[in-house]
Amino acid sequence: MVMEKILNLTQHAATAEQIAAGVVEPADKIVVQALLTFEELPTAGEIKRRARSLSEFAATSGCKTAMIGGAPFFMGPLEYALATAGIKALYAFSRRETVEEKLPDGGVKKTQVFRHAGFVSTF
Repeated sequence: MVMEKILNLTQHAATAEQIAAGVVEPADKIVVQALLTFEELPTAGEIKRRARSLSEFAATSGCKTAMIGGAPFFMGPLEYALATAGIKALYAFSRRETVEEKLPDGGVKKTQVFRHAGFVSTF
């Protein structure tokens, strides 16, 4: 059985668990990161333009599915643009695990570890 490739359209590198589930990094991650990063308050037109640019970028990858994540105000327009291009959008679902470590001074250090547990599709 051939595993479906899922294009990583997030600012972050895929985790080992996500890679095992079929996530692949885009050929030009810098383009993806630039389109996902908003340094100034965006207009509706800017949001639509970036969403369309990302969907066109994704369409050239050959992937029919993409893992998305980023600014909440951008995800709806990005999902729409991807769907228009025939690409299904998925969100990563993670479980948070808390690890406690007792310190030599009697204190406790808590660390949050996020473990990939699957994908969520909103449609």
